Amino acid sequence: MSSEHVDVLIVGAGVSGIGCAYHLQTEAPSKSYMILEAREATGGTWDLFTYPGIRSDSDLHTFGYAFKPWRDEKSIADGPAILEYIRETARENGIEQHIRTGHRVTGASWSTADARWTAQVALADGTEKTITCDWLFVAGGYYRYDQGFMPDFPGLSDFQGTIIHPQHWPEDLDYEGKNVVVIGSGATAMTIVPAMAKEGAAHVTMLQRSPSYVASVPQRDPIANWLRGKLPEARAYAITRRKNIAQQRIVYSLAQRHPKLVRRLLTAGVKKQLPEGYDVATHFNPRYNPWDQRLCAVPDGDLFKAIKKGGASIVTDTIERFTADGIQLSSGEHLPADIIISATGLNLLAFGGVQLTVDDTPVRLNDHLVYKGMMLSDVPNFAFAIGYTNSSWTLKVDLVCEHLTRMLGYMDRFGHDIAAPHALDPNMETRPLLDFAAGYVQRSLQEFPRQGVRQPWSMAMSYAADIKTLRNGPVNDPELRFSAATGKRDPDTEPERAVAA
Repeated sequence: MSSEHVDVLIVGAGVSGIGCAYHLQTEAPSKSYMILEAREATGGTWDLFTYPGIRSDSDLHTFGYAFKPWRDEKSIADGPAILEYIRETARENGIEQHIRTGHRVTGASWSTADARWTAQVALADGTEKTITCDWLFVAGGYYRYDQGFMPDFPGLSDFQGTIIHPQHWPEDLDYEGKNVVVIGSGATAMTIVPAMAKEGAAHVTMLQRSPSYVASVPQRDPIANWLRGKLPEARAYAITRRKNIAQQRIVYSLAQRHPKLVRRLLTAGVKKQLPEGYDVATHFNPRYNPWDQRLCAVPDGDLFKAIKKGGASIVTDTIERFTADGIQLSSGEHLPADIIISATGLNLLAFGGVQLTVDDTPVRLNDHLVYKGMMLSDVPNFAFAIGYTNSSWTLKVDLVCEHLTRMLGYMDRFGHDIAAPHALDPNMETRPLLDFAAGYVQRSLQEFPRQGVRQPWSMAMSYAADIKTLRNGPVNDPELRFSAATGKRDPDTEPERAVAA
């Protein structure tokens, strides 16, 4: 197998991977890097998902990169616009030339003697190769791209219509004049329902086992658009970004401190959007507190408008079984359907399924702790990007990448080859990595590393806290061990070394 070498190998060419590449180029310009993408296209989530209405549920002034202003008038943007934004970032900054698509990293082995990783890479043509690197950065998020979660519904094979999971949306689906049932109550379902109702479906029913919190948000940010006309672009973007970060923090903090008040406010907001007498208590009153799961934002109240116009409806019930022409509910009601969409969530996959080995010992993720929300205990020169569950994903990723480049600079200054977090208290209490009640998270947490109950081992879900730790806090830490390589590399067998951008 052929091999080559880079200072930093990035796994994943989505929003996180391209963001990491930008930070490396600008803050650690002496470092070479490569991005490997398993799929045949860049963009990650925003290239994969193509269902009707696909959009972000975070505003693009905070979901967008800190270094690249979001220029569209729509703050809540659709998938194609976000995909173009990510790809434009790669084009403008010369990142494209460092991306190799159709390269799936299946495993990576660390050698302490050599202070380097050897990544095993499967190519789209069926061949394999290895690539070595000083640092491995996994930027693939935490869910499986090739398979969504599909419950084993009773009578599933009896249904004579079309069954679709949103993660695998067919290009040629014709739903004009059809009765559609969308199973689920999360952001995906609430996106698909109004979009299909608007685009010609006879009727779209959102079938939910239990409700979610929903809030109508303006698709356009009037303050952002006003500032853009008054100030230089970068300045206007920075102000809007700070404003929206503050709004997110206030809403989340209020929900944590006064959940009953926020519940009442959200319920009142829904009542204003729906016809008089609509059963809000049944369909929009969750069993959990606000922000125990992610809040669903609907731009300009499009879901409520679809319900008011009669093109969509919500049914809160459980499924008894599928029938030949629809779904039989536990209440006795039957929902007729030509198309059933199972918006039932994701399957999680830690680190893109990359199997890690350290000095010939396989890494069992559940035995390791996260360090500063970006590294793993006793796994050297390895970092990853997992964004916030209570705010915009990219806010966290930007800070992680900043801290990584600071760490690389620190190691160069002091002659270190290896950085490995190590918990000084082996008996520290731990808890799951993601403190999030969503079903798709709870199903797979045992396959992920854990977090501790104190810094630097807790997974902060606070942008303000991460600013202190990742942007302004020191790199050096008693629980981060630095060292030099112990082995000698043979120059005659050294792989070809890539040149930094």
